[in-house]
Amino acid sequence: MSIARKIVSFAMEAGSSDIHLEEESPIAVRVNSDIKVSPQKLDSEDMDQLLLELLGEEKLNEYNQTRDLDSSIGMEGLSRLRINAYVANEKRCLTLRLLPDKLPKWQDLGLPQTFINLSKLHRGLVLCTGPTGSGKSTTLAAFINCMLETQQRHILTIEDPIEFIFKHTKNSIIHQREVKRDTNSFSIALRAALREDPDVIYIGEMRDLETIQLAITAAETGHLVLGTLHTSSAAKTVERIVDAFPADQQEQARLQVSTSLAGIMSQTLCKDTRGKRSLAYELMINTPAMGNLIREKKVSEIYSQLQTGSQHGMNTLEQCLKNLYSEGLITQEEALGKASNPRSIKF
Repeated sequence: MSIARKIVSFAMEAGSSDIHLEEESPIAVRVNSDIKVSPQKLDSEDMDQLLLELLGEEKLNEYNQTRDLDSSIGMEGLSRLRINAYVANEKRCLTLRLLPDKLPKWQDLGLPQTFINLSKLHRGLVLCTGPTGSGKSTTLAAFINCMLETQQRHILTIEDPIEFIFKHTKNSIIHQREVKRDTNSFSIALRAALREDPDVIYIGEMRDLETIQLAITAAETGHLVLGTLHTSSAAKTVERIVDAFPADQQEQARLQVSTSLAGIMSQTLCKDTRGKRSLAYELMINTPAMGNLIREKKVSEIYSQLQTGSQHGMNTLEQCLKNLYSEGLITQEEALGKASNPRSIKF
């Protein structure tokens, strides 16, 4: 068995989500949010072999030149891996994210029906936000999988790197483009996407102004656009998008966001009492009242609208955490630790 398969097999048996490797250092894995260090060391010769197995000669040469590389591969019978290769303290390092071989189903992830209902829209911007490792890609993979199975759509994804591998179904088709492999940048691919007859466009990460502008334009011109951002709440997501624009364009941007936005799910993963992880989320649906708040610069009032928006399927992160605590799935300490506004949780 190759060294890569041995390490990944060991990590999967331990229930890991990530593997951290550094030459001449112990192997570490992340299990249920905690780092666990193995007594087993990885020597330089093992790292040579591992990098070649995971990256191949062409990408290994690129890594040796740039000292930074993002990639992904599938390991048959085990898992897909998202790979980040880098150098720290003059040592070669790898972080491997284990991705399930099977496409996730939204029911298994605990996603709310209200969020999945957004998949039936034919235009608008649907955003999934949260910190690194909060499951954003998995949530949107389940969202896309639902569309592939139940609707008749052409879905186009732009990713860096590709994580989940989708296939055409009897109802829908999907094309996945990887930045640097199939296209030079998110913005170039997104500009071209408008000429490729997609119904749905998934943008792996809305990183810069040009990508955000193109995403909003696509949502306004009759496409359902899915994207991710590293923000912790619906209000902060709206602020991040508007603030990305130059000052003289922010008024127009606010107007565009108020009409093109369909919904925002801000999520995090909590350590639960079963030794696993439970999803906690804040969900905003862009109702007419919510659109008015965005348009009128009253973003600070979004939170109170979420608190009272249950008839539209909305909720705050704190309401979700309190429900998880009430069901015995997480501890009070975990609920308070994950809350953005701990004072609003009344136990």
